[in-house]
Formats: sequence, C-alpha cells, structure tokens
Amino acid sequence: MFFHKKEPIHAVNVAEAHPRFAQLLLEQFGGATGELTAALQYWVQSFHCENAGIRDMLQDIAIEEFSHLELVGKLIEGHTKNVDQTEAFKSTLFAVRGVGPHLLDSQGSAWTAAYVNEGGDVVRDLRANLGAEAGARQTYEQLIKLAPDEGTKKTLVHLLTREISHTQMFMSALDSLGKLTDPMFGNIKPDDTVDIYYNLSQNGQDQRGPWNSEPKFRYVADPAPQK
Repeated sequence: MFFHKKEPIHAVNVAEAHPRFAQLLLEQFGGATGELTAALQYWVQSFHCENAGIRDMLQDIAIEEFSHLELVGKLIEGHTKNVDQTEAFKSTLFAVRGVGPHLLDSQGSAWTAAYVNEGGDVVRDLRANLGAEAGARQTYEQLIKLAPDEGTKKTLVHLLTREISHTQMFMSALDSLGKLTDPMFGNIKPDDTVDIYYNLSQNGQDQRGPWNSEPKFRYVADPAPQK
C-alpha cells in the first residue's frame, strides 16, 4: 500500500525559469544515476533480501528516492514554466517533448530498466548501492555548480546530502553483516590465486601500495603464462 502526500519532503523554490538548466536536471530524473533508477533498484532488491532489518531499510530508502524524484520533477517543472516561446526553451529537448520532466537523460536518451543494478545477494546489492549513491552525488555536485538560483541550489544540496546519508546506511548494513571490508561472500571457495597481484602494466616505474603488498597480497613482478 502506498500513500502520497502532496507536500514535498523538501521545499522547492525556483526564482526564475532556466530551461537549459532544466535539461541538465533531466539527468537525475530519467538518467542512469537518477532518482528513478535508485528508487526501483532498492525496491526490487528488497524482495529478495531475507534479512528483515535490511529489507526494511531498502524499502524506506526506496520510498525516499521516489520523493526525491518528485523534487527533481518539480525543479524541472519550475525551470520550464511559461518559457515555451523563448529561444532558450527552443534550444532544449523540451521544445519537442513539451514542458515538465520526461523519462530522458540530459542528452535525450530514454530511461531503461538496464540501469537498475540488482542481483539477488544482499552483499552484492549493498555494494552496488554504494556505487549508485556515489554516481548520484557526483552528478549533484556538477548540477550545484551550475545552479542558476539559490532556491534551486538549496534543493540540490539537500538531495546531495541525502545521498551521503544513504551511503552511510548501506555501509552500516554491510558492517552489520561483517562484509564492509571483507570481499568474501557466497558459497564458492576461491582458488589459491586469491591473494596474488599481477604486475601487468610495466611502463615506467611500478607503483606499490597496500593494494599489492604483504600481508594481504603476494606481488608477482614479472608474470609468466602458467602451464
């Protein structure tokens, strides 16, 4: 059962319509890292999550992402309102599709379910969600830099903030499973190459760090084909 309250979760105030900026905002409405993708990703993941607490978290965050989709939609609506005869409007995707949001990204590509990343394992899904939140946050960072008014910027900062909050929640859920930093999950035991680092890019000086050093990794400086 779903209920929709007409008041948005955060106030949206657009001082003056900027249709070209509205086209950029489409990235977070119908784009790969957008709010629709996140909402559907977390919602679908919840159905095959057997951990009751994490399932509840996934559903709560999914519904919040739908509320964020509403915020982005209202921003796009505000930035395309009453400007359909302006040259700025005519140079955007809205000139053909009409005002308001559409399930397109900023370049005009239609949203696709292929954007939704879910795989039936809670650890795998939570790690995919960290990437999803990072992608969304990066997009909001760029949109905030280009925001044409303070009201729009304030809403975008709120959306960016919640991406950080969700990241922390997913990390805490992984930590509760003992899998925040442990790469091992599933039922298949890895073979004896699991701790080997192959030095396969040998141009210039080879770089060493915790990703290819003991005690976690055995460094193979000059890999050779195995018979």
